[in-house]
Amino acid sequence: MTSIQQVSCHPMTVMQGKRGLVVGIANERSYAWFIAQAILNASGECIFTHLPGEKMERKARMAIEALGVENPTLISMDAASDEDLDKVFESLGEIDFLVHSIAFADKDWLKEGKFAATPREVYNQALDISAYTLMAMANRAIPLMPNGGSIISMSYYGAEKAVPGYNVMGVAKSALESATRYLAMELGDRNIRVNSISGGPLKTLSSMAVGGFSSILDHVEQKAPLKRNVTGDDVGGTATWLLSEMSSGVTGQVIYVDCGYASVGL
Repeated sequence: MTSIQQVSCHPMTVMQGKRGLVVGIANERSYAWFIAQAILNASGECIFTHLPGEKMERKARMAIEALGVENPTLISMDAASDEDLDKVFESLGEIDFLVHSIAFADKDWLKEGKFAATPREVYNQALDISAYTLMAMANRAIPLMPNGGSIISMSYYGAEKAVPGYNVMGVAKSALESATRYLAMELGDRNIRVNSISGGPLKTLSSMAVGGFSSILDHVEQKAPLKRNVTGDDVGGTATWLLSEMSSGVTGQVIYVDCGYASVGL
């Protein structure tokens, strides 16, 4: 891997020569979309996945083409399927980075007063898609990163503190953050860094499924030190830093990009 001294710090070139997989683009409002935009703007190359089905492929392709990518490499992948994961990673060749930006929980259980009664199958599915898949993808990425690399995932403050309505997803995000630390410890001697970004609330399809989400946005805007909600560009910039050599000494961390909200008490 290129040493930090040899890497240009110009924002347009920090990802030059780097190629990787971005998992999680569903539309132009997702964090994965803004992360991909930042990577591309920094001269990186992205390979993309989409959920199975023609409709999901069409939506993902439209979002990716909006990034200015012509004829994108777009691969169908069901993250709950080991066979699909094998197929995708076996097709990639060498990569320098992996962006894990997927999560799922049954929206019927993302409401206040619905946590204690969470069914076993809902819990297991949330942990599988939202946390286990980071481990599964990282394991398959190891042989594709012979010169080292960087892996990031997306978390949220509900992993650390109880957020009304976040429920089982909060438990899943806690597992994701813990997996980040264990992966970082295990993969460090391969020069593979693993970090997570705890992004503030952003209006996406998945976040709108959380009960009372609009009131969360209002509260953060009032209480965060920057007096605003986070933007996709905020997260995209931090993600690019974590994926580039500019963060070569950073691993096993949860980086808060939430306008300072997580640092405030009352």
